[in-house]
This record gives sequence, C-alpha cells and structure tokens, in this order.
Amino acid sequence: MIKKAFRVFVMPVNVMYLALLILSIALLVCIFYPRIESFFIFFPEAHFCCTPDELNMDYREVYFLSEDGKRLHGWFFPLKGEYPVILFCHGNAGNISHRLENARLLLGKDLQVFLFDYRGYGRSSGSPSEHGIYLDALAAYDYLRKEEGIPQENIIAFGRSLGASAAIDISLKRKVRSLMVESAFTSTREVARSTWLFFPLSYLLPAHYNNLKKISRVTAPTLFIHGMADDIIPFAMGMRLFEAATAPKYFFPLEGAGHNDTFIVGGKSYLEAFARFAHGSVL
Repeated sequence: MIKKAFRVFVMPVNVMYLALLILSIALLVCIFYPRIESFFIFFPEAHFCCTPDELNMDYREVYFLSEDGKRLHGWFFPLKGEYPVILFCHGNAGNISHRLENARLLLGKDLQVFLFDYRGYGRSSGSPSEHGIYLDALAAYDYLRKEEGIPQENIIAFGRSLGASAAIDISLKRKVRSLMVESAFTSTREVARSTWLFFPLSYLLPAHYNNLKKISRVTAPTLFIHGMADDIIPFAMGMRLFEAATAPKYFFPLEGAGHNDTFIVGGKSYLEAFARFAHGSVL
C-alpha cells in the first residue's frame, strides 16, 4: 500500500528536463551578467563635489583617448623636480573630485598625482565595464608617458578597492616603478561568496576582476594596504593577495580602519608608509 501511494504521488525525474533547465539558467546568467555586474559594481557620478581651483591646487586639466575611442578626463598635479607620479585608480563610486583631499596629502609628501575618471564617471564618456576600466587605466599611463614625458621608472600604479584591479592590470602590461593596492579583493565571485545576500548565486558568477590569479605575475615591488575593520572587503582577502604575490612585497595593516577611511584613520603613519614605499625606501 505504501509503495503504491509512493508511485502515485512521486513523479519520475525527467533528466532531459533538468538538463534543459540548468542550461537555460546558465545561458541567462551569461547573457545578463554584464548588466547585473554594471548595476551592482559601478556607481559613477557626473557632478563634481569640488574642483582643484576651489582648493587652490596647481594642476592641469587634461583629456585623452582610450584605445577604443572613449574621451577620458583627468587632473594632473605636477611638482617641480623628478618626483614619482601616483597614477591613481579610484574605486567604484563617485569621481575624481572625491579624491582631491587624498591627492593634496600625497602632494605634501613630494609625490605627483594623476587623477583620472573611468568611462562613464565625471566628464569621461562611455559606460563602465571591466574591460573598459582596464583600457582607461592603460590610456592614463600612456598619457603620462607620451604627453607629460614621465619616465616609466617614475610611474607608480596605485589602486583602491575596485581600482586595484586596474592598477594590477597596468603593472602586467606596462613597466612601472612599483604597484600599490589598497582595500583590494581577490575576485568579484569571492566578494559575492562572502555576503549572505549573494552567496547562493556566487557559484554561478564568473570570477571576474580576478586579482588573485593575476597578482602572482606582477614583478614590480608591491605594497598592500588593508583596513583590519573593513566590512566590505574582508581583511583576509588582502592577506590572500599578499601571500599570492611575488617578492619584493610588503603588507601594511591598518588597525581600526574600514573600507573607505584608510588614509583618514591611518593618518600620519599611513602617509609616511605610503611615501616611504613610493620613494623607494624599504618599509
């Protein structure tokens, strides 16, 4: 009787149906992932909260083209002398105007700074994407070399958060003095896996912005900076990147610092460590 009831209420599994369902889900993920990625990763702003003029900063406003023809905008802050240039690859939100205070602090440490906006941010044309921000970062490097005449041994690729992916990409495709990554993640898949909301879908996502895979191929000296109280990108991710990197490499943990306040919480010790490494001193 029990076996009979079981046969009545349990339908046989159609293997072909399940295979088609899984294939359909995978296809939808592949088709729509770029749009999902842009929606959840990029938060560009066109409006500037302030300008270098308002802060009495000496600068040059520049426009340059990416390899695929996007018109990009940036501010170059030169100093008199052969000082290193921080090629500043910012994070996923806002625009270069939100990094002016940080730039001013670096200038005070005898470091020239080039702030530029990815496509779709600030006054730069286009819409952001992973491939796009890599092209934009390379175009910014090429601008420094060709238009400003900065020697490659004086260019430091610096990336914060999402910008670390762009800075790592520069370091693999161009010659740099050194690489500095701050609040960096291993890959977007692992970031999704670390949050309860996206964990169920994380296994369907491709490992885009795969910094963990790429960092071992960087040969330039590298400094890793990470806030120990980072609640967006776990501190452990910064440690994993450091462990995967090749020497010479250095790690600078910031006790009490979160994701967006590293240079504020770190204060003087942060700036001194940043400047020492940038100028070529061993930490």
